[in-house]
Amino acid sequence: MTKTELIARIAEKLGESKKLSGEFVNAFTETVMEGVKEDKEVRIQGFGTYKLSHREAREGVNPQDTSKKIQIPARNVVGFKVGTEFKKAVN
Repeated sequence: MTKTELIARIAEKLGESKKLSGEFVNAFTETVMEGVKEDKEVRIQGFGTYKLSHREAREGVNPQDTSKKIQIPARNVVGFKVGTEFKKAVN
C-alpha cells in the first residue's frame, strides 16, 4: 500500500476529505519521527513500538571485491516491534 492509498482509505473510513486525511498522515509520521529522535521510543498500544538503537562502527567486506575490508561507521537505526493485536490480526 502506498501513502496515497493509505490516505484514501483513511478518508473513506472517517468520511473526511483526502486533504484532511493527508494532513493527518503527515502529522502522524512527523510526530513518530520526532518522538523516536527525542525519546528513543514510541509505543502505540496494540500496534507496535518504534525504537531507536545504536550500531557501533565495525569492519565489513566490500561486496564488489571480497578481498578488501571496509570500515562501516557507527550509526543510529530505527526498529519496529509488532504489537500483540497487530500479530493476531495478521494471523
